[in-house]
Amino acid sequence: MSEVIFSSWGRKIVDNRQGQPQPLSELKIKLPAQYLEEGEVKGFIGWDGIILLDRTVDVVAMAAEYMKRVQEKYCCGKCTPGKKGTKVLQDTLARILAGRGQEEDLQTIEDLSLLLDSCKCTLCMTAAIPVFDTVRYFRDDYLAYARGEKTPADGLKYADKLTAPCMDRCPAHIDIPAYIEEIKDRRFDESLGSIRRNMPIPAVCGRVCPHPCETACRRALIDEPISIMVLKRVAADHEWMHHKQPPMLPKRSKGKRVSVVGAGPAGVTCAYYLALEGYSVDIIDMLPEPGGTVAVGIPDYRMPRHLLRRDIKIVQDLGVDIQFNTKLGRDVSLRDLKEKYDAVFLGTGAFKSKPMGVEGEDQGYEGFSEGGINYLRKVALGEPIVTPKRVIVVGGGNTAIDCVRVALREGAEDSILVYRRTRKEMPAESYEVDDAEEENVQFEFLRNPTRLIHENGKVVGVEVVVMELGEPDDSGRRRPAPVPGSEYVIPCDLVIPAIGQDPDLAYLDDSDYGIEQTRWSSIVTHNGTMMTDNEGVFAGGDCEYGAMTVVLAVGHGRRAARTIDRYLSEGKAYLDQEDAMEDVLNNFGVFDKVEETGLVGGLHREHQPKVDGHERAQNYDEIELAMPESQAVAEAERCLRCYRVGMIAVG
Repeated sequence: MSEVIFSSWGRKIVDNRQGQPQPLSELKIKLPAQYLEEGEVKGFIGWDGIILLDRTVDVVAMAAEYMKRVQEKYCCGKCTPGKKGTKVLQDTLARILAGRGQEEDLQTIEDLSLLLDSCKCTLCMTAAIPVFDTVRYFRDDYLAYARGEKTPADGLKYADKLTAPCMDRCPAHIDIPAYIEEIKDRRFDESLGSIRRNMPIPAVCGRVCPHPCETACRRALIDEPISIMVLKRVAADHEWMHHKQPPMLPKRSKGKRVSVVGAGPAGVTCAYYLALEGYSVDIIDMLPEPGGTVAVGIPDYRMPRHLLRRDIKIVQDLGVDIQFNTKLGRDVSLRDLKEKYDAVFLGTGAFKSKPMGVEGEDQGYEGFSEGGINYLRKVALGEPIVTPKRVIVVGGGNTAIDCVRVALREGAEDSILVYRRTRKEMPAESYEVDDAEEENVQFEFLRNPTRLIHENGKVVGVEVVVMELGEPDDSGRRRPAPVPGSEYVIPCDLVIPAIGQDPDLAYLDDSDYGIEQTRWSSIVTHNGTMMTDNEGVFAGGDCEYGAMTVVLAVGHGRRAARTIDRYLSEGKAYLDQEDAMEDVLNNFGVFDKVEETGLVGGLHREHQPKVDGHERAQNYDEIELAMPESQAVAEAERCLRCYRVGMIAVG
């Protein structure tokens, strides 16, 4: 168990240098005990202070190394306070460490505080905070260097990473401040290039991403978060609308082949980054077109199919081949792929609907759908399906919302969503629920189905019971409980359960594969490398995590591509410094939701135009229209450019 010797993190001083250390967990700070195979984590220095886990850490040496990396690797040099201030700090700390320092140098360091408060962004000013802490709380160590009583101790290694609250919260870890600043400067092509370093399907994620990044936007602490997702769409739409060709070119062929199973976000992302590295990549997919759940589970009014196809064609143009209507376990086995390819990535989706657990659902009644994702897929692919006049959808997630909205477009007069909690507890995005209300979807909250009502083998209604909310469950939401004797029937012609999906891993039934599965029917991978128990077989996306968001699947696909590259190049799948520090900071947490910024707000968020609710419910045309580029520039100007640098000491 890691123990704290000293911490100034969060402006709260914990000083155990003269007494017994206390468990790190008591400070609610998360740092790993070990870093890769390099040793124990001895300390952390970053944007809000220092944390020491070992008495032997040379704080002066750690501060000097930190500022050296900040100045040489991350300072952009676009403002004088940051450029000059960090350089003076670097040089002063280096001089002290070399034994040529004087006590006046400490005053020089402290005097830089006011200068660095005038920086263009937050990187340099926050990087100085832990250095000021070391001077204040470890002054004797500095003086010992100045008097020649101390010399640097060898043995510690350091690992650093640039981040930002929004970057950290983004599962794909896109450099969000960079692409937003490039939009502010009207450098749309460069902005798209910054996005593509971590995400190859920007038109998709500029439309259907749940944008968790915006929940960690520091701008929200003073007025409203930046419209991060929509700005991504602006960059992607600029290339498409101006008929520009993407500039990416693959590296020279490495002479090795990789099979990717699934042409959804995880698979396409993995294929994209492997193709850029010079690998020959073939994708197989059970659907007749690419995109996975995005293509057949997200309606065209949210994600126009032609733009999805364009994003994926860009991947194909790098040399990636996609073979459609080919299902693993039916048309080809995993053993076949392993024999033919040097590595395999499993990016199969979650297409198996969860059962509702109500009486009659397994009787094959006409008017009972096999699941929301199946209903959406049939509509998307134009398969024969009849949507009657009165439809009930059961569930509270995004798939359920998509189902009730699609049902209206398919001719339903009454499209009703039944959910066992209140709107407040719905896992669906709040703006999606707003859109459904605007389109006249009906909601039955605090209701739970108990049995199907049928006549002559055809569904004519659903019996529901009234629910009331009790204490919070493991999810943090209040647990619904039935009210005895409150049952009643809601008439309907079609019931669509949409309470969740699971991966279908039937293709792993052969125990010879040796791939461990969880009790939730997902694939086990190890140590963040995305590799399974079967060497050379990697997995990511829904089949590894369970039904997830597009952006999380993209993050999985990119991580897998990076480790597959190392596996095929070096014979070992492992995390490099970038991946490992990404995980350290993500677990640590970068956003401080109670931070006092000291900034004045008042610049409100720009919104993209939207088609009227009644009008849009009649067709599948895209309902959220493009944000004008001039408006996007104004929105980008609200960004605070909240970069931070974190560094760990390992020994």
